Order: sequence, then structure tokens, then C-alpha cells
Amino acid sequence: MDYLQTADFWIGLVKIVWINIILSGDNAVVIAMAARSLPAAQQKKAVIFGSGAAVVLRILLTVVAAKLLALPYLQILGGALLLWIGVQLLGDEDEDNGEEKQYGSMLAAVRTILLADLVMSLDNVIAVAAAAQGSMVLLILGLAISIPLVIFGSTLMIKLMERFPIIIMLGAALIGWVGGETIVSDVALRGALAANPWLHYAGAAAGAVFVVAFGKWQQRRAASAMP
Repeated sequence: MDYLQTADFWIGLVKIVWINIILSGDNAVVIAMAARSLPAAQQKKAVIFGSGAAVVLRILLTVVAAKLLALPYLQILGGALLLWIGVQLLGDEDEDNGEEKQYGSMLAAVRTILLADLVMSLDNVIAVAAAAQGSMVLLILGLAISIPLVIFGSTLMIKLMERFPIIIMLGAALIGWVGGETIVSDVALRGALAANPWLHYAGAAAGAVFVVAFGKWQQRRAASAMP
């Protein structure tokens, strides 16, 4: 316990918490969008379970993140998965606007949260691991402290989405942005990205446009199929 008395420990802890707050904004959006399809009584449980499980997943992922990011085409697959998740979450908006809201299951919401966090955390955990400097105690403690912050952010986003539905579309666009950004950051495309830096933003923007456009198209298709 002597390490608790060192300045380096506390500086590292502050770094991890701060990094996690900055990098978890998009994760909070995903958690909020997945949980909003649940009945009000289950939303809080889904946010807590999803956030807690996601942080545990990040701790485990930290050990292998650097090696995973070195594998070609992995981020392309992960980015494609994020685009799919964004389209599915945006599709739920149409159900919310109906006369009788159709609720999803908590298991499905938590599964969506974990899948999205798995992909979105690959880059994040490397920054957190660097701040921890090999200390597993520091890593676990820093991420654990961040749980209530992510939960608060997700809960706030759910309330904002209920009051301002436009935020749902913006949230889906953010997921698409991260998905496109993940795809073009794949190690297999590193050469092309180095030669054309603009591809980073072009890919991210294309992902955002794809999720919103395809999600809206699915909504219109579903609406026209209804009697």
C-alpha cells in the first residue's frame, strides 16, 4: 500500500480518469441509444449493467489491445459492425414515434452496448494503459472510478433524447463517424492514409452519412409496409 503515498500514483490515477472521461463521450451515446428502447423501469438497470460490463471488458482488453490493433482488417470489420449498430439504433426511432411504443429487451440492449464498446475501446485502452504505466491496480481503480461518470452521462443523454428527438439522429451520426474512422484507421490502410491524410475525415464523414441515410431509408421502408 506504500504506492498510495506516492505522487506518481495519484497523478497516474487522475490521468486515467480524465482520459476515460474524454474518450467515453461516444460510448455514453451508444449506451443511451440502446437503453432508450427499454421501459423506464429497466433503463437505469441497462445503463448500470452495460457501463459496468463495458469497463470490465476494457480492463481485459487492455492486455491484448496493442496486439489486436496490429492485425490487418480487424478494424475494418469492427468499423463495419459499428455502422450496422448505428443503423439498427436509428431504426428504433421510428418505433418510438408510433402510437404504441414497442419496447426492446434489456439483454439485447446490454449486448449492443458491449459490442459497440468492444470496437470503440480498442484505441481508448491504449491511452489508458500508457497512463497506468504497467500498474494493474492503477488501471482497475481508474476505470472503476470512471463508471459513475459514464452512467451519469448516459442517463443525461437518455433524458435529452426524450426531450429533443434530433439528438437521436445526431447520436447515430456520431456512431457512424466513429465507425468510418475505425475502418480507415486499419493497419492495412496505413500507407494510403499516410499518403492521403484527408481520407481520415472523409471516411469518418462517409460513415456518418451512411448510417443516417440508410437508417432513414429503413424507417421509410418500414412505414410504407405498415397497413
